Amino acid sequence: MDKVRIGIIGLGNMGTGHAKYLVNNEVKGAKLTAICEFRADRLEWAKENLGEDVQLFDNLDTFLASGTIDGVLIATPHYDHPEVAAKAFQAGLHVLCEKPAGVYTKQVRQMNEAAQASGKVFSMMYNQRTNPLYKKLKDLVSSGELGEIRRTNWIITNWYRSQSYYDSGGWRATWAGEGGGVLINQDPHQLDLWQWTIDMMPKRVRAFCYFGKHRNIEVEDDVTAFVEYENGATGLFVTTTGEAPGTNRFELSGDRGKIVIEDGKLTFWRLRVSEREFNETFKGGFGQPEVWKCEIPVEGQETGHKGITQNWVDAILHGTPLVAPGEEGIKGLMLSNAMLLSTWTDNWVDLPIDEELFEQHLQDKIKNSKVNKEAGFKTLDV
Repeated sequence: MDKVRIGIIGLGNMGTGHAKYLVNNEVKGAKLTAICEFRADRLEWAKENLGEDVQLFDNLDTFLASGTIDGVLIATPHYDHPEVAAKAFQAGLHVLCEKPAGVYTKQVRQMNEAAQASGKVFSMMYNQRTNPLYKKLKDLVSSGELGEIRRTNWIITNWYRSQSYYDSGGWRATWAGEGGGVLINQDPHQLDLWQWTIDMMPKRVRAFCYFGKHRNIEVEDDVTAFVEYENGATGLFVTTTGEAPGTNRFELSGDRGKIVIEDGKLTFWRLRVSEREFNETFKGGFGQPEVWKCEIPVEGQETGHKGITQNWVDAILHGTPLVAPGEEGIKGLMLSNAMLLSTWTDNWVDLPIDEELFEQHLQDKIKNSKVNKEAGFKTLDV
């Protein structure tokens, strides 16, 4: 194989964007050969803009069995991701899935099992993993430069969304339509990077989610979560869509200093000796370790969606290691599920979460949601 024939499932905002760079041959070794979409107007757009070589389907099973594709890029509504991916694996196809991996971890775990059974290449569209800032941060942590992690803080409140945004679609910000609010829609990248950069998941979570606090919606739009790690470190995650101006600041404190990513810069306050060593040897009463403020050079460019797609194609053709293995999509989702479950039960939640209990609470929310789940799936524009 010298070309991966790709089919896109879903032509909403994200699917359309993927189709444009693929049809323009901006991913080496890839060729867009098919589209699967339920909506006639989007199929008409594809017919007019993607050329005669791209076959169009309005039935998923026919599309998967067509023989025109080697892999699929899934850009459907959130709830559909695991089910569609599992069908693609069963059809012997490689899968690249848009974030989030799904809405609840039980569903995503079943998708991961299907992926492992298929032996096909599975990747998640975690395009922020190509951002040089976070790649450098991961390098500093994994190399031991920061020492043992003591604290993680991420304030990500620059997701401002007005009421008109939520009113633009009846499925928006509903349990049945999207499966959640700021955690499932705006924060999947940060929740992924939070654990990916330090290669460590919390052991338990205590969160306070507020539902419709700032807007007339039924899902969470303001969240403060506290986490504890196995090594004794703690962490804080704060997010909202109702604050202006917002902040995006990721801060890691370790035994050898502190790293902050904010305003597109990575700053390392590096201790000359570790805090542990200083504490053991210093006898002067008041005092602290000598600290150097280092502006860390960050090289390279963020390759974004195209970079993840290129990496997936290279993995299929050449065995290149994946930047964002699909099976890792469950980790960020586990964090958001834990935050919601902690709020719903008004208690600490251990990780991995009780998946049956989470699904039970979610289904109760769906029953009382503003939109009907079955009616919403085929009309959502992601």
